[in-house]
Amino acid sequence: MNKYDINGDLIEEVSQVEETEYYSLTRIKELKCQYNIIFGKRSNGKTYAVLYEGLKNYVEKGKQMAYLRRYREDFVGKRGQVLFNSLVSTGAVSQLTGGKWDTVKYMSSQWFLAKKSTKDDGKVITDSTPFCYGFSLGQMEHDKSTSYPDVTMIVFDEFISRIGYIPNEFVMFMNVLSTIIRQRDDVRVYMLGNTVNKYCPYFAEMGLGHIEEMEPGKIDVYSYGDSKLRVAVERTINHNIEGRKSEVYFAFNNPNLEMITGGAWELDLHPHLPRDYTDENVVYKFFICFNDQILQCEVLEFDDCNFIYCHRKTTPIKHPDDDLIFSEEYDPRPNHIRNIIRTDNKVAMKIGSYFRNDNVYYQDNDVGEVVRNYLMFCKSDTI
Repeated sequence: MNKYDINGDLIEEVSQVEETEYYSLTRIKELKCQYNIIFGKRSNGKTYAVLYEGLKNYVEKGKQMAYLRRYREDFVGKRGQVLFNSLVSTGAVSQLTGGKWDTVKYMSSQWFLAKKSTKDDGKVITDSTPFCYGFSLGQMEHDKSTSYPDVTMIVFDEFISRIGYIPNEFVMFMNVLSTIIRQRDDVRVYMLGNTVNKYCPYFAEMGLGHIEEMEPGKIDVYSYGDSKLRVAVERTINHNIEGRKSEVYFAFNNPNLEMITGGAWELDLHPHLPRDYTDENVVYKFFICFNDQILQCEVLEFDDCNFIYCHRKTTPIKHPDDDLIFSEEYDPRPNHIRNIIRTDNKVAMKIGSYFRNDNVYYQDNDVGEVVRNYLMFCKSDTI
């Protein structure tokens, strides 16, 4: 376990990891942090472990759970009906309730314990109180007037997105938590994600500066000055390291599939520099600042073609008052463009056409991912 202070400085390091076939909450629960971020290889039991903990909490203490997703469509209808299927099929529901209940019924963004009738009439007996409520970031305004005093566990599933985020999403997330928590301090928040996008805005918003360098099996704990707030971040080990039977279906020679079978961060394959160039080929320079990274982008011109090349810049921008800079941050200077899609700057519009026409090349796939995430931000910011 590594401990970091508010400045990101390492306070303490302790090695402790035990390999198991599926994920267990044992280690991260012992830290008793308000926020518990768990990410890693998909299908290793993260969601199962947390939902099991929530159900156990209800059975033993009468406390409820909140299940949070980005969009309501992620858990309504059939998706809501099957959310707890794994706990039903493994017998966990029956085991936890001593046989009183053996299934789960979903109704109107709520989950209830239930029991199938012993008669062949298809009827299901349902508990009178839900053990879990469904929430979505996109529908938070509808939940503000309701109180949830018995919810002591909040599960934000799939918080790391590959396809983009809602504008101002972190503030929306905080609003949902405020609606549920109110004036209490007995709530634990679990945030679950797969290694699909290392440029997740939650990492920067929560000051989690060591996510990318974490090794499987490590837990980092972040503290924030004099506040009692503590955030535990666990990158799960690659459970069942010898592989599962299902991995035979993902053995194609595609680096992106390593995220499924090995827990590596998912990266698209972006086009790399197609030819060498000199300073004489550079006709214009601009910069993209996103997720605490600076990219220098150059419009290159040759006798037979022209294109943009993006690469890392490891030093500060020399002329921030004059150079064209694209950044998600608000800045009143006319050379600072927040959204490359929504601008009337003629040079920025011309640069945008290179991206629309796939005429951009990158130093490596990581640089390509930074640009891809910036462009996703621009698209979501126009909604």
